[in-house]
Amino acid sequence: MRVALFITCFNDTLFPRTGQAVVRLLERLGRSFDFTVEFPLGQTCCGQMHFNTGYRRECLPLVRRFAEVFEPYDAVVAPSASCVGMVRDFHGEVSGALRERASGVADRTYELTEFLVDVLGVTDVGAYFPHRVTYHPTCHSLRVLRLGDRPLRLLRAVRGLELVDLPGAEECCGFGGTFALKNAEVSVAMAGDKVANVHRTGAEVLCAADNSCLAHIGGVLSRLNSGVRTVHLAEILASTEEEPA
Repeated sequence: MRVALFITCFNDTLFPRTGQAVVRLLERLGRSFDFTVEFPLGQTCCGQMHFNTGYRRECLPLVRRFAEVFEPYDAVVAPSASCVGMVRDFHGEVSGALRERASGVADRTYELTEFLVDVLGVTDVGAYFPHRVTYHPTCHSLRVLRLGDRPLRLLRAVRGLELVDLPGAEECCGFGGTFALKNAEVSVAMAGDKVANVHRTGAEVLCAADNSCLAHIGGVLSRLNSGVRTVHLAEILASTEEEPA
């Protein structure tokens, strides 16, 4: 099986460590499950920003590019519930004549925890992360992809990790892409509520399946000098005693 990493432009630009962690994790698992991991250099944006702001015609070349680049692979994996949600739910809608081709690739595109739990059938990925951790289910992971307890099942199997429930976990953090730009005061207030709940857990680390939300919440945590760090779920799952996150 050939597995392609779809890094997403947000991760590629601001959080390359997350993509590197996905490769380490998948290469480790690939030795047991007999698959290879590749990084197609021709990949670009999924088009979510265009689509969400009403530029659907301008989104079409990006949908076409995504289908062309990832069509040869058996599975496409991304460390982003947000971008996978765009591919799975909306590429077919905006693609017109490309609908069938785009839908075929979208059906093989998985958020990381979906690929691990649903495709590989694994929850213990051999990770080691000796910290007190709480998990924020981002809106796209919760309400679009409906990841459910997949991330929690993976986290519970990590050696040394103490998982604590996040009060108000299902409440939005206030990021929402352009929502944070257009409604800054409301967005920051919502992040403040999320941070207050994170502090109630006593966690050292806040993790999620989307770096976009972690960046937003992390900004408030940083300004408060809270000492809580944000880490993408993929980096925890890739962490080992020999190569800690």
